[in-house]
Amino acid sequence: AIDKEMPAFPTLLYNHGGKEDGMTLRDYFAAKAMQAKIARGDSDPSLIAERAYRAADEMLKTREK
Repeated sequence: AIDKEMPAFPTLLYNHGGKEDGMTLRDYFAAKAMQAKIARGDSDPSLIAERAYRAADEMLKTREK
């Protein structure tokens, strides 16, 4: 299974069992989805965020296949 807390830009520290601060891969995917939704003209911030994280979760599920 994919670790939803894995950093988007892993370092050796994370790969050796440490915990890295920073953006998770889920956050990175959500940020990209948010950019697309805003560019498309969506304007409700809470709806944009909710849909962006749903899209990010689907991207993570697809990576598992």
